[in-house]
Amino acid sequence: MEPDFIDLYYFSGTGNTLLVVRRMKEVFEEHGVSVALHRMERTDPEDMDLSHTVGLAFPVAVQGTHPFIWRFIEGLPDSDGTPVFMVDTLAVFSGGLVGPVRRILKKKGYRPIGAAEIRMPSNVFLRRIDREKNERKIARGLRSAERFAIRLLEGRTRWIRIPGLSDLMSRLSRSERLWSYYRRKNPIMVDHSRCDRCGLCVELCPVSNITMEEYPVHGDLCTYCLRCISFCPKEATYIPDGGYRRYRAVRVQELLGGDSQR
Repeated sequence: MEPDFIDLYYFSGTGNTLLVVRRMKEVFEEHGVSVALHRMERTDPEDMDLSHTVGLAFPVAVQGTHPFIWRFIEGLPDSDGTPVFMVDTLAVFSGGLVGPVRRILKKKGYRPIGAAEIRMPSNVFLRRIDREKNERKIARGLRSAERFAIRLLEGRTRWIRIPGLSDLMSRLSRSERLWSYYRRKNPIMVDHSRCDRCGLCVELCPVSNITMEEYPVHGDLCTYCLRCISFCPKEATYIPDGGYRRYRAVRVQELLGGDSQR
């Protein structure tokens, strides 16, 4: 791959994916390739410039990814051979993501040039956080991101699709029934005695699931990106089962940074 320009579209829940795309951007630009970062939740896929190489980056959720990310990918315009690569961040395993995403993109006419899954610290339902261990995981993950970026530039990446099991597993993360079950089992609540009604959770939510009334009110679209819990300055947003630690890899100002970062 010898691109002149890369548009890298990403979503980051609590910061892992943002760290990865930033590091990849640094590597690309060190090799003379211009990169613009675009937040998926602020992007209309129909507005994409298909004369540029396209990158997609997002976290794994329920062996696939969040439903709104699937919708973003499925909403991409048809292409006539635009090069595209994908990187996801995960704690352990996906299984229902790499192959199914490749199938969607191929059907739309893109040219898949490489995919990588990069392990980063878990951010889901944590009872404790080992900061030193997480720092080591982040360092390893960022080294993997560097290697992937270099291999992309050298044309040494692959994007393999193994049909069957991966397609079946991808249905889990697209199943509204499963997400409805999660919402019932792990409802997100707001402690009114702590909440100062700052509205940050409303601004952070990628699917506009939170509205500000007297206090923040959560609807029925949540996909557990955990932004509202992890970044609440008063720790007023929580899951009632209790004891969960708040993981965040970046400052909230970094997460809310503007689009087209160059």
